[in-house]
Parts: sequence; C-alpha cells; structure tokens
Amino acid sequence: LIFLRHHIDDDLRYEYLTIENPLELWQNLNDRFEHLKAVVLPKALNDWSQLRFQDFKTVSEYNFTLFKIVSQLKMCGEVITDDMLLEKTYRTFHASNVLLQQQYRLHGFKKYRELIGSLLIAEQNNELLMQNHDNRPTGSAPLPEVNATSSHFGGRGRGRGRGPGRGRGSGRNQNLLGLRNNNSMKWKNPDTKQRQKWRNLGQSMNDEQTQNRKGNCNRCGMEGHWYRTCHTAKHWVDLYQASLKEKDKRI
Repeated sequence: LIFLRHHIDDDLRYEYLTIENPLELWQNLNDRFEHLKAVVLPKALNDWSQLRFQDFKTVSEYNFTLFKIVSQLKMCGEVITDDMLLEKTYRTFHASNVLLQQQYRLHGFKKYRELIGSLLIAEQNNELLMQNHDNRPTGSAPLPEVNATSSHFGGRGRGRGRGPGRGRGSGRNQNLLGLRNNNSMKWKNPDTKQRQKWRNLGQSMNDEQTQNRKGNCNRCGMEGHWYRTCHTAKHWVDLYQASLKEKDKRI
C-alpha cells in the first residue's frame, strides 16, 4: 500500500488516500484503467498493419517505431514473435531492393536483432561510401598536398639553390637579377614598338592568370586547377567537350 501511494499520480493519490486495504486499492485502479486496453489495441493493430520498412529514411527510425508498436500490443495481451518481426521487415522492403531482400532471406536469420544489426552495418557503410564519392567524383584528380607545394616553391627562395653557388645571390636569383637588368635596358630603348610589345606580353599573362583563377578548367570544366595541370581522365574530358557543343542541355 505504501509503494502504490508513493508511486501513484498526484491526482489519484488524493482520490484514494482514504483506502487502507491494498487489495481494494488495486481493484479500484484496475476497474478504472482496464478499459484502456480496449482503446489502445485497435490503434496498435492498425499501426502494425500500416508499418512499412520502406517508409523510413534510416534503420534506427524504423526500429524505434516497430518496438513502440510491439510494446503496446504486448501490453494488450497480443503475442509478437521474432518470426513475425522478420517477416514484417522482409515484406515491407522497397520494390527496388527485391534482390537485397532475397539475399537477407537466404541468410537465414533466426532473431530479429541479428537482422537489424546487419541492416545498421550496411547503412553505415553506404553512408561512408556516398561521402567518399561526393568528396571527389569519379575521374577527378586529387588535390596537391600542401607540403609538396611548399617544398616546390621553397627551393626557389632564399638559402641553398640547385644552381651553381650558394646563398641569396645564386641560382634563380641571379637569373632574376639578369632578367631585371635586361628589362631595364630594354625599357631604356627608345624604340616605342619594343616597349609596347613587352607591355602587351605582360598584360596578356596577367589576364590569363586572372581568368584561370576565377574560372574553371577549360579542359574538363572542374574547379581547383588550370588547363595545363589537368589530370582528368580522357573519357570524362570527351564527354564534357561533347556537352559544350550541345545546346539547351545542362552540363
């Protein structure tokens, strides 16, 4: 009697506070809530008949809803076995997964938890597979590593170089110095056509670099690299070039 009174709802506690016999309290509660089974059972049976595995986006959502309905049926006195759970899952697979459903049947699961465990593992592997595919589509070249790029340009700066001699004035720096001297001499040339030629050449190089940075690769249409550094497979390049010739179609 003390246990019932401590764990009963507050509204019911004041209503049955004067009852001293625990059997009488139990009978009163049973008479009051016995009809709830008759109310819950039809809805639970309807939910069980409408439950389909293909209506859920994830296996976890289907498993949660399934056991919620099963608990209501068991509370109302219905018997739910593992064979019923397995058959319910097999019959409600999506129509596009007929072959997959047959493979799970041939596996011969005896317990529902074994089937749901295999479905959860397969779902997780499929998610990882789709993430790897979305990060780098088929035929695209991997992005260059940061360390490789740094080392490539690092050898051209200060310190030891690959050319003859060491220090800051060796190798490429000497070539740059000579190029600057030659440029300065050419700029002093009074010939206007020569100066215009060098000016147009520098302007065209700057325009090409700016266009390559802002736009896509002219060979495959992807971002992140230029035409000269494109390593996309040839069949993808052919498809992209063919799509450019077609009008009113999305690339």
